[in-house]
Amino acid sequence: MPNTIREVEDTMHQRRSLVAKSCVPWLALTGLLLPVVASADAVAERLAETLQVNGQSMPVEQVNATPMDGVYHVILDSGESFYSNADGSHFLVGDLYQNADNRLINLTEQAQNQERAEVLASIPASERVVFQGVNEPKATVIVFTDPTCPYCVRLHEAIPELNERGIAVHYMAFPRAGMGSGAATTLEQVWCSENRSEAMTQAKQDQTLAASANCDNPVAEQYELGKVLGVQGTPAIVLPNGQMVPGFVPPDRLVSMLGLNDE
Repeated sequence: MPNTIREVEDTMHQRRSLVAKSCVPWLALTGLLLPVVASADAVAERLAETLQVNGQSMPVEQVNATPMDGVYHVILDSGESFYSNADGSHFLVGDLYQNADNRLINLTEQAQNQERAEVLASIPASERVVFQGVNEPKATVIVFTDPTCPYCVRLHEAIPELNERGIAVHYMAFPRAGMGSGAATTLEQVWCSENRSEAMTQAKQDQTLAASANCDNPVAEQYELGKVLGVQGTPAIVLPNGQMVPGFVPPDRLVSMLGLNDE
């Protein structure tokens, strides 16, 4: 549970400061910390197993502790999430913010980004359409794409420049009109082609593809995954930290967002 780990680390850091000031033995501090962590874990596990609405069990994927005492982040199988108290009797829908020094930190968005990055990292490169330059890329972005989308075409035209500037582009399929659309068939043809990158370029140029769409391909699965991860349109660019950026982004801005300006 990533949020729990961060909470424990923060708590340990704060309590180390207290130890230095009060000379409390570290062994005594450890004895105080462990029950708190165990209790948070136990509550999260219990919520995941027992949470119900209208007498029906909820399809819970995971439950994470938050920095707020007694408040837990519940993530459903659909990707939707909300917050619950320890016994599941009260829910809160919305974003949780940390009121940090000089800024607000959206903890909900951070958790979603981390989950998105972890899920996409599990998709092998063999199931993507990859465009990268000759040299090892400095950063890789994953783009959910549709060959019938004008802004996807515009982004594709910028790929040579992106590759030259050290950004690799890994495509995943997201036919906006669904799996019964012409775009879905075209994407299946791309994935069924011997040279996928060449076929993707041809598709973005509105050329007819020679490959059949009847092969074992991940287009439908990627489309469903995109919906779960929050893709609502194309192109949807996912940065290495899991942040999703909707729409076309000019190369200069994307380079800046990836922190590559000074490299």
